[in-house]
Amino acid sequence: MRTETRTRAEEIRLRLADDIVCGRLAPGIALEEEELARQFGVSRTPVREAIRQLEAIGLAVARPHRGAVVAPITGERLDEMFAVLGELEAVCARECATRMTGGERSALSALHERMRRAVRDGELEAYAGLNDSFHDAIGNGSANGFLTDLTLSVRARLQPFRKAQFYASLERLSQSWAEHDRVVTAILQGSGPAAENAMRDHIRTSRRNYDVIAPRAVSRI
Repeated sequence: MRTETRTRAEEIRLRLADDIVCGRLAPGIALEEEELARQFGVSRTPVREAIRQLEAIGLAVARPHRGAVVAPITGERLDEMFAVLGELEAVCARECATRMTGGERSALSALHERMRRAVRDGELEAYAGLNDSFHDAIGNGSANGFLTDLTLSVRARLQPFRKAQFYASLERLSQSWAEHDRVVTAILQGSGPAAENAMRDHIRTSRRNYDVIAPRAVSRI
């Protein structure tokens, strides 16, 4: 029962996060537990957990005795977070070029090919899930546990924004894959600097594409 509740809470969090980062739920909108429970056909328990998860990644703000509301998304804050993620991911990619094992390289290549097929078939949700696995593989391949954990923590906060960019068009999927291809090629060739630069450029492009898909969700203050 506890596992089922966590799974349902995660599904609700993902749905709400998509609505927030795409601008369908505006800053300041109350996240009413009872109303959301009716909407999703569940008890208030998974809804309450989902809201806590949104608060943990900065998409909701708790108000004492009044429940939570959608948090404002500022462009400046996103710029800062993506800049940090870009540097962390870039270091991971650089380390992968010299530290990934043969088995990890083969697994990365296979995953990259699965993502190519997802692009070909226009499978957005599948690609988004594989994208998380791809970046996990880069993090783990760095062979630096602390770096991996730190990168994962920042990436988790930005995951809804990174996923939202794929809603722009199927062309963004192919662009993302091409950016990954430069990272993978550099890693397999053992070129740390090239892998680092390719990954940093990829994260910067992800930031720019979020503004294209959800300009109304971001405020500049």
